[in-house]
Amino acid sequence: MRAAVFAQNGHEPLRQTRIPTYVNGETSIDRLIQLIHEITPSDEMIDAIGIAVPGPIDPFRGVILAAPNLPEWGGILIPERIKAATGIRAVVGNDANLAAVGEWQYGAGQGHHNLVYLTISTGIGGGVICDDRLLLGHQGLGAELGHVTIDPNGPVCSCGQRGHLEAYASGPAIAAWVHDQLANGRISSLEGKPDTKVISQAARNGDPLAKEVFERAGDILGLAVANYLMIFNPSIVIFGGGVSETGDLLLDPVRRRVRKAVLSDHYLEGLTLTRAALGDDAGLYGALTLARGTLPA
Repeated sequence: MRAAVFAQNGHEPLRQTRIPTYVNGETSIDRLIQLIHEITPSDEMIDAIGIAVPGPIDPFRGVILAAPNLPEWGGILIPERIKAATGIRAVVGNDANLAAVGEWQYGAGQGHHNLVYLTISTGIGGGVICDDRLLLGHQGLGAELGHVTIDPNGPVCSCGQRGHLEAYASGPAIAAWVHDQLANGRISSLEGKPDTKVISQAARNGDPLAKEVFERAGDILGLAVANYLMIFNPSIVIFGGGVSETGDLLLDPVRRRVRKAVLSDHYLEGLTLTRAALGDDAGLYGALTLARGTLPA
């Protein structure tokens, strides 16, 4: 978990810190409250707290509907819990949505009116800006871009469904495919159960299996992106999250597949495919926008 304090009208953090989500049996909610207290001295007046959380959320009521990676958060009114502990007004939004807002306001998406953001990490999340408005949907559950189905008979996703984009192109999915190939006797410089970082380095060193997995993941990701182009017609697609830091290893096959899969080359006119400018801090900047009440809507 990470937190930052911003001046009322500034967008550079005055202070910023991060802590492990779990330590010594403490709940993640207690640790979040502790983090807020640590970064906001008692002699400062804090106007509001914006919180970016993973998983499906009802942003209108502030209820986390499900949080696979933070099960104790499910069903909790986080803004009420935080306000009770701190005395400060709190608001909450989906982390990928808010990362999209952060990049749109302060990062690679500045100047664009139609934007798709994908965070590719432990899972795959998404956020969409359409005509300068954040797409939320009827219940605030829109833009779950990592859970579009690529193949209904494909590998099981972390959500329990089969063949979602996340089951092919997330960090754990990339590592799992390599582990399976090694277990089936594929020749490689890789051994055991390497993580995505190790695999990406092996790919840069020319290992055929490592190069193949990024080609595979990027190709499938490109297929999904082509679909997003035809649904949302953005002028920019931004890739964030740890896996995106592999750069062209992943993005070159994305670009190749996008060019092949779009309905018309008109979708490619003026289109930018790029990595996030704010890195892992995009969600903090989106939470800042949410706290200020200036979310695009």
